[in-house]
Amino acid sequence: MNILCVDDERLVLELTVSLCRQLPQAPEVTGVTCAAAALDWLGENAADIAILDINMPDLDGLTLAARIKELCPDTAIIFLTGYEQYAVDAFRLHASGYILKPVSAERLGAEIDYASFVRHQQRPYESAHVFARTFGEFDLYVDGKVVSFPRAKAKELLAYLIDRQGGSVTRANVFSVLWEDAEYDRPMQKQLDVIIRSLRATLEDYGIGGIFELHQGSMRIVPQKLECDLYRFFGGDIEAIDAYRGEYMSAYSWASLTEAYMDRMNGRI
Repeated sequence: MNILCVDDERLVLELTVSLCRQLPQAPEVTGVTCAAAALDWLGENAADIAILDINMPDLDGLTLAARIKELCPDTAIIFLTGYEQYAVDAFRLHASGYILKPVSAERLGAEIDYASFVRHQQRPYESAHVFARTFGEFDLYVDGKVVSFPRAKAKELLAYLIDRQGGSVTRANVFSVLWEDAEYDRPMQKQLDVIIRSLRATLEDYGIGGIFELHQGSMRIVPQKLECDLYRFFGGDIEAIDAYRGEYMSAYSWASLTEAYMDRMNGRI
């Protein structure tokens, strides 16, 4: 287990690092005094858990947590602060823990145990025969194994259809999403044909061709034939809501509209 501790108060940082190193899990612990140093470290290393002070100069802990989630979506965040008023904002970022200073070994150990449990807990819907993960980066799994797409645009097409939640979309609409401002001329129509065929072939190779429907120029995903964290989120599933950490299909710019809507929903939950 790798733990990253960030606190601009050196004495508090040294105490936190010392307490972490005494834990029975025998973690590797790194301590830094500013957000910039934390981000530099994360550029070359991975943290299972990040323990962050909130009230720091330059970049506060809440903003740093959001940056860490961009770099390492699976990193669990524990906030360590002397101020209770940040609790609501902290948990909107789906923090795993929130500790008020002064920190104690017992409380720190309990929060780290909980954060570790949450990170490794598989949600029941993730073990489905076909599972689409949309929180963070997009991937499709069949029986727990990630599907490999020979063409990146074919994977993006599937992601967009999943985002549409079973609604039919036209070829022209798909083209405008995948190629944005490009002209929908005959050569590009043929290129779209290649992408659609590639997607269908990949799904059929994995034995799940039935999740995709193409009819008279329109196409859709059949939501009833797969599990998806997005669909669970909109259905009010508490585990899916807890799994959402503010990042949705982060590789695709068109996904920002759905992400913004989810963020608004999440603020009301």
